Amino acid sequence: MTNTWAMRVAGLMGALAVTLGAFGAHGFKEILVRNDTVAIWEKAVFYHFIHTIMLFVLGARRPLPKGPWISFLAGIVVFSGSLYLLAYTNVRWLGAITPLGGLSFIVGWLWLAWLGDKAAA
Repeated sequence: MTNTWAMRVAGLMGALAVTLGAFGAHGFKEILVRNDTVAIWEKAVFYHFIHTIMLFVLGARRPLPKGPWISFLAGIVVFSGSLYLLAYTNVRWLGAITPLGGLSFIVGWLWLAWLGDKAAA
């Protein structure tokens, strides 16, 4: 994985976060209100955005801290992805998958702490 590839994926994840945020506020609003899952969708978008910013920050580092970067990407896909699906479909068992994405976020943050100044170079 290169820094260029990491930044491109980060850009795509940012565009996806904006798109899904807009769909939640407008296109899917009626479904989310009916399912009483607006707050779940908003939580998914929030964590998606926060960790997309981290993808950008890490993507700009040389060398790229691949482990934390991959952990954050996996967290976005699993944590936010499962919440998006749960909110839209109202299939509640999807919430059982969400903590795995949260664990991936935690691993990414702890990995950065472990790397210390190596991740800040």
